Amino acid sequence: MTTLAAAAARAKTRLGSLTATVATVIIAAVWTIPTFGLLLSSFRPEAQIKSTGWWTFFTDPRLTLDNYTQVLSGDSAGLGSIFVNSVVIAVPAVIMPILLAVLAAYAFAWIRFPGRDLLFLAVFAVQIVPVQVALIPLLKLFVSLHVAGTFWTLWIAHTTFALPLAIYLIHNFIAKLPAELIEAARVDGATHAAIIWRIVIPLSMPGIAAFGVFQFLWVWNDLLVSLAFAGGAPQIAPLTVRLAQLAGTNGTQWQLLSAGAFIAIAVPLVVFIALQRYFVRGLLTGSSKS
Repeated sequence: MTTLAAAAARAKTRLGSLTATVATVIIAAVWTIPTFGLLLSSFRPEAQIKSTGWWTFFTDPRLTLDNYTQVLSGDSAGLGSIFVNSVVIAVPAVIMPILLAVLAAYAFAWIRFPGRDLLFLAVFAVQIVPVQVALIPLLKLFVSLHVAGTFWTLWIAHTTFALPLAIYLIHNFIAKLPAELIEAARVDGATHAAIIWRIVIPLSMPGIAAFGVFQFLWVWNDLLVSLAFAGGAPQIAPLTVRLAQLAGTNGTQWQLLSAGAFIAIAVPLVVFIALQRYFVRGLLTGSSKS
């Protein structure tokens, strides 16, 4: 315990040093300045965007909402309905793997069955398999099941690719729950479903929230899976696909690209800022030794 306290004290001293502070400020500036420039560009008139850099705003401050109006409702971009598609894709693609992972993680942690450890090792090993390997087999399966071209293809694909990490991360929390608590619930006659709903999920919420944030950011920003299973179909294509098309077909309309790009990053930015404490707490708790 003394060694752990000493290590924590040394880490606190190093992180509080002037060098660490300067490094933090530099990293924050590197990440923030381009985003701030994109925000300014999205509000600048078309003529200014094409002729000058975003930093000239401070000498000639002119702003307009025409870019967002055209992007959200115009025929050239029309991201309004596409934005709804991204929400429709992201929400179930976060909820579905969480529900399945909680059930699987509980089984691996508290139910003894033959081959449990070997199966859990296989689930962990699947994480190293590239997503690209499964794209064509999954696409053929969806075509044979006549669900291609629907939201189900994206929901199932994102759920499939997320499950190994979800099971591993949430298992770290569920396995550390007090055994006395689980045994007491069983003695009182609680079923597995009752234990999961009333004990496991509330106590494992940091890990669930951490994975939920991670999964939402990945699904929202995904392009590869969306291109493979949604293609360019406007009825199910998310923002990332439409922005890629916008960059290719309207490459000189920087005002539309900047406004559309900022709309695409605004939601995950708000989600991460609002839930970052759960994200960090969940990752740190799940990785620590009890």
